[in-house]
Amino acid sequence: MTSVALALYDEALLFEAAAACEVFGVDRGLADPWYDFRACGPRQARLGGWLRVDTPHGLDALADADTVIVPACGDVDAAPPADLVDAVRAAHDRGARLVSLCTGAFVLAAAGVLDGRRATTHWEHTAALAARYPRVQVDPDVLYIDEGSVLTSAGKAAGMDLCLHIVTADHGAAVANELARRLVVPARRAGGQAQFVALPAAADSGHALAALLHWASGRLDQPLTVSDLARRANMSTRNLTRRFTAATGVTPLRWLHTQRVHRAQELLETTGDSIEHIAARTGMGTAATLRRHFHRALGVPPETYRNTFRNHHTPPPPSTPPAPAT
Repeated sequence: MTSVALALYDEALLFEAAAACEVFGVDRGLADPWYDFRACGPRQARLGGWLRVDTPHGLDALADADTVIVPACGDVDAAPPADLVDAVRAAHDRGARLVSLCTGAFVLAAAGVLDGRRATTHWEHTAALAARYPRVQVDPDVLYIDEGSVLTSAGKAAGMDLCLHIVTADHGAAVANELARRLVVPARRAGGQAQFVALPAAADSGHALAALLHWASGRLDQPLTVSDLARRANMSTRNLTRRFTAATGVTPLRWLHTQRVHRAQELLETTGDSIEHIAARTGMGTAATLRRHFHRALGVPPETYRNTFRNHHTPPPPSTPPAPAT
């Protein structure tokens, strides 16, 4: 899916539109080919309630795109533009992948493409989405949902998470992580994490957790436990679990597991290491354990994942052989 169309319209919000432009509209040489990106919408569309933009393509151009992205709308109480709804429905009928960022889900729901599907939006508006479109299975407690041909995200930063998730699906974890580094944003978060409705803990504890996450990320090959993390953070295990879950939306063990799977993805893409070696480097222990957790998380065994992304990228250099025993 190489062509991406961003559907712009009056009252679309700037942040989500800009996030899609930065991810899909700028070729940083990370993969060849990158996306064929186009902005589509009525002439002089007014974004964010004040910025007028000239788009080179009308909404009818959505019909030719592999992926259509609908950014957030500023007024969820108002019916979305009829021409936008029609264009989104037509793109879906033709087989395009549809993506909504934040309250863009209301546009997809109006087009009927969310009927019978799980979907999410900003936590402030999930109740309204569920009430207005009862056939949509609204989940208010996740960052984003991937239903295959239809993907939805929660508010603001979760939209960037979903964009990076799409890059991962199309080009692999290593490319997505490098893109996150280029954009100076956190590496992608798993969609099942909770939306951060409550404010995080005080700033000093936030810094302490950031240091802890950095420390743990560098030791994924070690058998880390919650007690190890608590000891490093100088907290009780109960206090750490409570603060960790409040700050990240997942338990410490779940976070460790997710990071290990992400590290395995990168190693499968960028090294020639054996599955056994990758299992050791990611703290999975054995190849059988890695295969089980990897398949559960991504739906394919690690060998299939490696072969898929080896076909899309330049083959990685061979791994450095281990030093001979002395």
